[in-house]
Amino acid sequence: MQKHIMKTTILLSTTVLLAAVGTARAADPPAELKEVWEKQCVKCHGAEGKGDTKMGKKIKAADFTDPKVQEKFTDEQMFKAIKEGVKDEEGKIKMKAAESVTDDQIKVLVRYVRSLKK
Repeated sequence: MQKHIMKTTILLSTTVLLAAVGTARAADPPAELKEVWEKQCVKCHGAEGKGDTKMGKKIKAADFTDPKVQEKFTDEQMFKAIKEGVKDEEGKIKMKAAESVTDDQIKVLVRYVRSLKK
């Protein structure tokens, strides 16, 4: 009986923890990528991902807090944009490719951007 109660308690605790982690909105980028976010992303996307900076407004940066904006692209498209950069219709660079960032780090950045959705 005691074993059953212990298993149930562990299962319930784990479920609550996972639910809390899954629904929590990230306040900051992951520690290992904070410098990348601040150096390469914040100028246009802003600290909160709203795209409301002077440069962000100029280039019409996406507001990553808006669920409708987030629905417009897949994780794969976001990965490619971070890795390769983005050009406008005339071929001018709209967003530079992230420098010195591994594919695994880009995947973490994608998850972070997804966490900005309200």
